[in-house]
Amino acid sequence: MAVDPRQLVAGFLTISMFVMVGNMIKRDHFDTIEVSLSDSSRVQVNVIKVEEKKTTQVAKISTIPVKTIVSNKEIVRQCWVKPLQKPVASTEGFVTFSLTTGPEFHISQVTDAVVIASQLGASLVLPTIRGNEGRKRNFQYIYDAQKFTTSLDGIVKVIQELPQEYASKKPTIIRVPNRVTKEFISKTIEPIFEAKKFVHLSIVFPSITLKKRDAQNGDFIGVACQAMFQSLQLRSDLLEVAETMIEKLKVLSIENGGQLVAIDFRSDMLNKKSCMVVRGRRKSCYNASEVAEFLKKLRFNANSVVYLTETWWHGELNPLKEAFPRTYTKDDIIPAEKKRQFLQVGNRDLQKALDFHICSNSDTFVPAISGLFYGNIAGRRIISGRTQILVPSQVVGSSAAPSDFMSAYVSKKSHLAYSCLC
Repeated sequence: MAVDPRQLVAGFLTISMFVMVGNMIKRDHFDTIEVSLSDSSRVQVNVIKVEEKKTTQVAKISTIPVKTIVSNKEIVRQCWVKPLQKPVASTEGFVTFSLTTGPEFHISQVTDAVVIASQLGASLVLPTIRGNEGRKRNFQYIYDAQKFTTSLDGIVKVIQELPQEYASKKPTIIRVPNRVTKEFISKTIEPIFEAKKFVHLSIVFPSITLKKRDAQNGDFIGVACQAMFQSLQLRSDLLEVAETMIEKLKVLSIENGGQLVAIDFRSDMLNKKSCMVVRGRRKSCYNASEVAEFLKKLRFNANSVVYLTETWWHGELNPLKEAFPRTYTKDDIIPAEKKRQFLQVGNRDLQKALDFHICSNSDTFVPAISGLFYGNIAGRRIISGRTQILVPSQVVGSSAAPSDFMSAYVSKKSHLAYSCLC
């Protein structure tokens, strides 16, 4: 029977391949790679190449910083401990509050309310949301109520609404300065709560700094950390839209060899008097030309994808588009079928919620305007290891590097988020 020559060739090649593999195994020709985490938060990558030199083996070892390994993210360890046992909430004591102004304020308001209710042993009523347009909405308009409740198990009892016997009563309103202290709670709030058993917190912001304070009680800090960084999550359908937008932006950045830069840019603030104040080499706000020049001097790739916290495109943004052609607003990126839900007038809080999520998860964040949005974005990014936060400056030398303009919240580890990390 005739043998097909192609079968003979295939058989010869197969035998040759097995012989080659056997020789490689015999000579220990394979490289071995071992990755381990050390206590110094560096990743040591041991690349051991065994070279055939009679009986001598040479091992080559290299140490690579964490940032090189973990996709531009630092490895962080959260230090706070969530209580294991459920608190005993007073059956007669209730704390209410509202979320106002926008997601960047919501985080701080929730943190203060949870800390206060926990210290009082009171039940915390799920807050309503009062938007800038004057509308009153329920908590679920933006956030996941189940996530909020379960994340605070063991810290404070969260109830959906007041019991019927309290629903018709008027609470005692207490003005509370943001970042409430244990002393303020014990001296000002506790006596009123003990007498009335029903208080409403009106949280005010005399200062918007989020810098660390001196050492405080560990349990107090732990409750604040859990409330600030674990309790608020977008409801599932909103989260899906935000993640879809991030995915689209990151795919564009990868395809073009750049990175995703999110810029908090609000043109409506540029003509306000507070924007004209210059502090040293930094201003409170920067326009599109100034931000574009800042990024160019730091040698950002022109193919980088830039996301602006603006809803619609307008002429004032053109300088950024000229320097970075792949610059987008929400209208450019949001799925077409979701535009009516998010972009119509009256849905400002939803728009800001998208901005907050995207700015928290981009490769780089640039706050073109100072304020609480910048501060709370910085906190979220620090906790997740995304510490590439660059603050614009009017003075950028020819040899400037991004690290020269790293946010002081990061470079000095001054943000209160570092109180939550080891």
